[in-house]
Amino acid sequence: MKLAGQKIGIAFTGSFCTFQSVLEKIKSLKEEGADLYPILSFQSQNIDSRFGTAKDFREKIEEICGRKAMDSIETAEPIGPKGFLDLLIIMPCTGNTIAKLACGITDSPVLMAAKAHLRNEKPLLLSISTNDALSMNFKNIGLLMNVKHIYFVPFGQDAPDKKPNSMIAHLNKLIPAAEAALEAKQLQPVIGG
Repeated sequence: MKLAGQKIGIAFTGSFCTFQSVLEKIKSLKEEGADLYPILSFQSQNIDSRFGTAKDFREKIEEICGRKAMDSIETAEPIGPKGFLDLLIIMPCTGNTIAKLACGITDSPVLMAAKAHLRNEKPLLLSISTNDALSMNFKNIGLLMNVKHIYFVPFGQDAPDKKPNSMIAHLNKLIPAAEAALEAKQLQPVIGG
């Protein structure tokens, strides 16, 4: 169990349709022995959707992780000076978050966590879920692929016939991608069907 004892931040953004599958993968990280620190974007902690309520989602995350979520810019900022995370995973990572991260914008708990964590030159793993990966965000994904310490859970198109620009991370590769990122490596192939 390569993740046993690793302090891993799990930062959630508003791709609500992926929340159930993300919850299952968070359980897998916990079963691997990882020490989990939840971080919630403003959207994930406040928006109720057809996939469930924000309150229920938060309760499930905090129960799995065994601690309260960081839910403000102020609570996420100490990740930098205290340097306590070994790995930060943004999962799901929306197109909005991808664009802001590529442009250096820090206006949410998740983006503050990413900025603070990268300041320590530690790995940031992105598990993308966006309907505009092959359109408006294609350039931002390309920019982030060239940034030191940023890695991706391998991803591909999720519904090319109905949503030709949409891409989503292959969550079955989360654990090997996390292990690779901790070794400063990108799990390959990064893009697949």
